[in-house]
Amino acid sequence: MWWPKDHNPQVPESTTIDVLIPALNEEKSIGHVLDAIPDGWVRRVVVVDNGSTDQTAVVAREHGAEVVFEQQRGYGAACLAGLRHLAHDPPDIVTFMDADFSDHPNELPRVVEPILNDGVDLVIGSRTIGQNEPGALLPQAVFGNKLACFLVEVLYGYRFTDLGPFRAVRWSSLQLIGMEDEDFGWTVEMQVKAAKMHLSAVEVPVSYRKRVGVSKITGTLKGTVLAGHKILYTIFKEYLDP
Repeated sequence: MWWPKDHNPQVPESTTIDVLIPALNEEKSIGHVLDAIPDGWVRRVVVVDNGSTDQTAVVAREHGAEVVFEQQRGYGAACLAGLRHLAHDPPDIVTFMDADFSDHPNELPRVVEPILNDGVDLVIGSRTIGQNEPGALLPQAVFGNKLACFLVEVLYGYRFTDLGPFRAVRWSSLQLIGMEDEDFGWTVEMQVKAAKMHLSAVEVPVSYRKRVGVSKITGTLKGTVLAGHKILYTIFKEYLDP
């Protein structure tokens, strides 16, 4: 579902929003990401350094983020480490975004709005219904998204157009979902488990640009194959798991 609101939402004083950003060798982009997060919306930003060999952690701290280290490689492993860190003082809403500056962090208000104003559990920032810079979404990513979303609709009855990384979820809903995936299946696991539990989920259009540097997943043949396999495996595994 596209949630096409055109006004600026407000964050209630009692509501806390934290941002979690997994990062691997993103020293050239992470500062731009952190600087673009709108003021007044976020309580704290946690960058999870997933075994970087560059200055990602240093730059992240310089730009105001808390840094957590997770040496086990994997997008999901990094996200799980970040959630363990947040659990000591959990927010009301967790927003996830990538560290490569392909997302537009200034669109965070749009992503959290359905939770703030309409009680939604999960919001997916959809790149396929948003504005994309030419070449930002590689053909293999477009095909994989379409196939995965088609299967989710057929098997679970929830219509999504994207498995995009820019998303927001209620902390309480995230605990119900019980995330487990440690690598490429993270985003689709969240969506299919939300569907299985009949949680409310909507999409909002988000902008997308070419990332800084080369993608570690769709930018390589190995990454594309492994990610595609894990996404399909997760969709069918959760469907067969009562």
